[in-house]
Order: sequence, then C-alpha cells, then structure tokens
Amino acid sequence: MVDISARLARQCQLLVPSRTIAFDTKYRTLLTPPLIVNAAARRLFLARHGLAKSPRARLTQTGLADIINGLGFVQLDSIQTVARAHHMILFARNQTYRSSQLDRLHAREAAVFENWTHDAALLPTAFYPYWMRVFERRRMRLHDRFRRYHGDAFWAKQQQVLAQIARNGPQMARDFDDEPDPASEKWGWNWHPSKAACEYLWRTGGLAVARREGFQKVYDLPERVIPDHGRLRPVSDAELVEWACSGALDRLGFASVRELAAFWDAVTPTEAAAWCRAQNVGGRLTEVAIASAGYGGAKRHMAFMRPETLASLDDTASLPGAVRLLSPFDPVVRDRRRAKALFGFDYRIEIFVPAQRRRYGYYVFPLLEGDRFVGRLDAKCDRNADALITSGLWLEPRLKLTAGRLARLEEALARLAAFAGVNGVWFADAWRRGC
Repeated sequence: MVDISARLARQCQLLVPSRTIAFDTKYRTLLTPPLIVNAAARRLFLARHGLAKSPRARLTQTGLADIINGLGFVQLDSIQTVARAHHMILFARNQTYRSSQLDRLHAREAAVFENWTHDAALLPTAFYPYWMRVFERRRMRLHDRFRRYHGDAFWAKQQQVLAQIARNGPQMARDFDDEPDPASEKWGWNWHPSKAACEYLWRTGGLAVARREGFQKVYDLPERVIPDHGRLRPVSDAELVEWACSGALDRLGFASVRELAAFWDAVTPTEAAAWCRAQNVGGRLTEVAIASAGYGGAKRHMAFMRPETLASLDDTASLPGAVRLLSPFDPVVRDRRRAKALFGFDYRIEIFVPAQRRRYGYYVFPLLEGDRFVGRLDAKCDRNADALITSGLWLEPRLKLTAGRLARLEEALARLAAFAGVNGVWFADAWRRGC
C-alpha cells in the first residue's frame, strides 16, 4: 500500500481502468507503485510548463515574471531563423508577449538575471542567493580547466578586466583590445584572453550581464546589476539541494533522480538521489510508474511525485487544442529522453548535422497540438520578402493533415509571422513533405 491522502483513496473506490491510477479490482487495493497513464502524465507536465492557460490573455510585466518563475529559467540562444529561442518560448505561452517586455524585465527592472544552467539562461533574481552557492562550486570545477587552457597569466587578465569594468562601466568583449588566444581554437571558440576572462568571471559570479546589445553580452560588476547584492549571502549546500530538487519537482510534476539533477544542473545526481531517499522515507514523496507513450501502458519508467500531486491528478486542466510552434530549446523538449518517453516524440535539432545528412532541416520547430506532438515544421523569416516561409511539414506516424488541423496550423503561423514582424506567410512548393 502507498501512503497517499484519504481523498485519493476515496477516488480510487470509483475508478475504472481508463482513469489515471492503476487499481486492482480483484483485491480492491491500490497497486504499488501507482501507475500513471500516459495521457494524465502529459497533461500534468505541460500544465506545469504553463501550456494549459489561455495564450491570449493580456500579459503584464508581473505576468511575464510569473511565467519565467513558473518555468524556472528561460534558455537563451542566438539563432534567429524566425525569432530567438527565449522569445519563442515566452510567445508559446502567451501570444500577447513582446520582446521589449523581456528586455525591460532584465535591463531595467532587474527582475531576472543571466547565467549558466545547462546553457545560457535568464533566471528570476530571487534565485540569486542559491546561484551564489552554485558560483562557489563552479569555481572549484572551472579553475583548473581555465588555467590549463590559458596558462597562469589568465589570473592576471581577470584582474585587468575587473579593473577596466570598475573604472569605465559596463563593457562588451569587443571593448578589450587584445588578440585571439590560439589555445582557445582547440576547444571551439575563438576567444581572446579578455573574453575568456569575462566568461569565467560571469560563470563564477565575478561579473554579471547587465543587458544584451545585438545579442552581445554587456558585462558589469554584480553589485551594479543585482539589487541589494552587498546584503546577499550564499545558501548552504543543504539549502541548495533542497531548493534545486524541490523546485525541479514542482516544475516537472514527476521526475527521476537524473531529471531532478539535470533540471538546473546545480546539484549532482548523488545529491538528488539522497534527497529523494530522505523525502520518500519521510512520506513527502511517493514513487510512481509513468506509462510511456506508444506501448499501451506496457512500458513504463519510475519517477518520484508528491502525494498531493498524485491525489489531484484528476483536477489537471485539459489543454487548449490550438497548434503551437515551439522553439527547439523549449523546456518541454529540452530533455530529449523525457520527450520521447512521455510523448513518443523523437526530436533532434539538426543545426550541427551536415546538410546532406539532415532528415528534416536546419532548424525545425516541434508542433504541439493540445497535449501531444503532432509533427515538425521547417520555417524561417525572409525579411526581404517580408514573409514567413514554410518549406516543410512532417506529421507524426498515423496522423493526417485534416482540414481542422490545417486551419489551426495556418492560424498559428499567421500569429507567429506577426510576432516576428513580417507581413504574411508563404508556403513553398511541395511543403507538405511528410503528410
């Protein structure tokens, strides 16, 4: 028997096999562990990612901050075939969003700060004391790596960079007049020593990003960027683990140890496992089986869930049936393994795949319809033509491009074109490649 609320126990007396929790009708007991059917797991996960709400309610600055807090972070990326990833992530959740709102939230209101999770991202500034502990951990991990790449002179270069920024104010990498470091070419970036120093200091808390100009970082001292920086103190390791694991679970709805550790990339899998064990023993977590997509419930993976989440699964709202074009960096598909297990959606971004070996295209957008992925779309903005060019559509197996689905897709494309600042949508010849 599992330890869950009395409300759930009452619900299970009335369950039929199609409901969300597995039930042994012969013995009238809950199966251990409870089996969450795939449709319920999908709805919960998408609702926790802000996709169950109306996408057309007017978005205020407070509402935008709430979206980012609900997601935990918004990944940044420079590629702009239509709009940059962070703007598309936010637009997918509210179609009244405008990019100037995020610029204001970051550069003027300092309600979010930029740093590194698994990649460059914007996070709520309220998280900064936890990130101060992340900075301390990261220094220990990166110190030897940067010294190995750049030599002992790298530490003197950091002091020069800090002194110039303290004296002259916010600076971009191009404001430092040194030459590229030949050693940097060995590991993929043509950084000059000052740029490498800026990046190290930014990732370890010695500098902050005040804003972006043309997507270039503008670095400044953290005390001039983060409100009340001088009064902030890092949390303990135990507080970081509690915050990171608890916050990840709240945003995922259910998660394995690996998924908890990977969410922020702020704690180790060993720390996440210890947290799960302690929470499970204390009755604050329960282990559940999540039915994978496409196997009729026969294939499943284990995860942890809060008992109160388990008890309220039937209250999870249905998702709007509209089609949404998601960024390849949207948090719903960032964890490719989870997306495949939960949605049966095997997604890969092919920007680093040679053109002749690409299956779909350079930068293909996942298509979400209601609570399932129905396909992927190759589209980009042509500023000279003042249009969003749609060149390829591939639907998932056994799905058809019905009149209703086509109408929903066309509406989504029209809204995206307006958001991207072009005047219309053009469809290339034979664009329905996989339909």
